[in-house]
Amino acid sequence: MTISLPSFHNGEPISLASVPLLSIREFREEIIAAAGAGATLTALFGTPAESGRVRLFSVLGDPVAGGLAALSAEVDDAYPCLTVECPQAHWFEREIAEQWRIEPQGHPWLKPIRFQAPYRPPGRTWARLPGVTDFFAVRGPEVHEVAVGPVHAGIIEPGHFRFQCHGERVFHLEISLGYQHRGIEPALVGGPGKRTIHMIETLSGDTSIGHATAYCEAMEGLGGVAVPARAQALRAVALELERLANHTGDLAALAGDVGYLPTAAYCGRIRGDFLNLTAAICGSRFGRGMVRPGGVLFDVDPRLAADLTRRLDNALKDLEDAGRLMWDAPSVQARFQDTGAITAETCAALGLVGPAARACGVERDIRQDFPSGFFRFAQIPISRWSTGDVFARAWVRWLEIQRSGVFVREQLASLPHGAIQTPVGAPRPDHLVVVLTEGWRGAIAHVAITDPNGRFARYKVIDPSFRNWIGLAIAMREQQISDFPLCNKSFNLSYCGHDL
Repeated sequence: MTISLPSFHNGEPISLASVPLLSIREFREEIIAAAGAGATLTALFGTPAESGRVRLFSVLGDPVAGGLAALSAEVDDAYPCLTVECPQAHWFEREIAEQWRIEPQGHPWLKPIRFQAPYRPPGRTWARLPGVTDFFAVRGPEVHEVAVGPVHAGIIEPGHFRFQCHGERVFHLEISLGYQHRGIEPALVGGPGKRTIHMIETLSGDTSIGHATAYCEAMEGLGGVAVPARAQALRAVALELERLANHTGDLAALAGDVGYLPTAAYCGRIRGDFLNLTAAICGSRFGRGMVRPGGVLFDVDPRLAADLTRRLDNALKDLEDAGRLMWDAPSVQARFQDTGAITAETCAALGLVGPAARACGVERDIRQDFPSGFFRFAQIPISRWSTGDVFARAWVRWLEIQRSGVFVREQLASLPHGAIQTPVGAPRPDHLVVVLTEGWRGAIAHVAITDPNGRFARYKVIDPSFRNWIGLAIAMREQQISDFPLCNKSFNLSYCGHDL
C-alpha cells in the first residue's frame, strides 16, 4: 500500500503551506481510501483557521513504505462523518465534536469522551459533570444493567463502566471517561517554555520516557538538529527499561486477578528492580529529567554500565523463574485462554495499537514501521501472537520482555562514544512535525504546529490509550462480567493519558 499524497518521515518537519487543503469531500475520500488500503489513521484533530472556520488535520501512516502524509480541510458546523466507512475515526470524531462543536453527521454514537468545555465558545456545549449522559441500553426479559465506578475499590484512577447483561453474560460495555481531564493540550499552546517538558512527562506518568522522547524529537525536528548517537542510544535504553518495568507489573497484576499469588508477588517486586535501574541512571524511577531536547541529561560510564547489566541479568533471571510458574499452571491458562478475544479484522478496523494489536496477529510496531532515533540502526524483533485473548496479550508482553532485555544488555555493552547533548535552535515558524514513538502501551503520536513566531499554535497528543479503550469494550462482548477485571488489566490503559 502506498499513500498517493506527498509523504514525509517520522520526525521530519514540513511547511504548513505544503499540507494540502482539500474540500471536505476530497478529505474524506482520501482518508477512507487510504484506510481501506491498510493505512493507519495516526491523527485527526481540529485547529482554528484564519477564515474563522475550523481546519481539520489528518495524518495517515503507510506501515509498508514507512511514510506519513498530512492533509486538511476547513469545515463549519457539520460535515459527513468518516466513522461509518473508516471505524478508526470513531474516537477522533467524537473528540472533534466535543472540542469544536462540529457535528460529524451520521456518526453512530456521538457523545462526549471527556465532558470538557469546547475550545470555541459561545454556543451549545456538552460540558457537564463527567459521566452524566445517556448510555446505550439493551431491552429485553431479564436484561439488567451494572454500573461500575468511577470510584473503584483499588487505588486507581477513576473511570465509569456501564454493562448491559443477561445474567453473567455481557451484551455491551460502554466506557465513560473524562474524570482526569486536565486541559494539557490547550496549556501547551504558546510554548515551548520552561513548563512544557514537565507537562509532557506527566501526560501519563508511567510513560514519562515515551512521551518525553516524542516531544524532544518534535523539538529537534523543528529546530533542525541531529542528536548525538550516544544520547540516542541512552534514550532507547531508557525507553526499553520503561517497557520492562510496566510489562512486568502487568504480568503481576494479571496473575493476581486470577488468584495466582506466587507470580503476582514475585513480579511486583521485580518491577521495582527495573524501575530502580532507571533511577540509577537519572535519579527518577519513572525517568523524569532523563530526556531533554538535544539529547539526555545523564550519562552512563563503564562502571555504571557494568552494574546496570549485572542487575538487569539478575532481574531477568528472577522474572524467568516467576513467569514459568504462571505459564506452567493449568489453572492460570484456563482463565487466560479464550477470554476477551478480539479478531485481527476487528483490531485493524478499530486501529488498535501496541501489545493489544500484536496479540491479534497484527504486526504493528513504530520501532519497525516508522523508526526514529536509535531504532533506525538497531531493531528489536516484533513479538506477536494470533489468538487476541487475555493469554495473547500476556504472552506478547512476556516475549517483549525477553527481547527488550537483550536489547538493553547489548546497548549497555556498546554505547557509542561522544556527547550526550547538543544545542537545539528555535522551532521553525509555520511548520508541522509528526513524531511517532512505540511506548510500552503502543504508538504515541505527537503533532506540533507552529505559528509565524515559531510558537505552538497547536500541540496534539495521541496516547495509545486513546486508541485502545474501544478495544476493551469490544473484548467484553459475550464474556462473563466477572472476567472484566482480567480483561481490563490485559489492556491496562491510562485514564489520564486519555483525558488530556
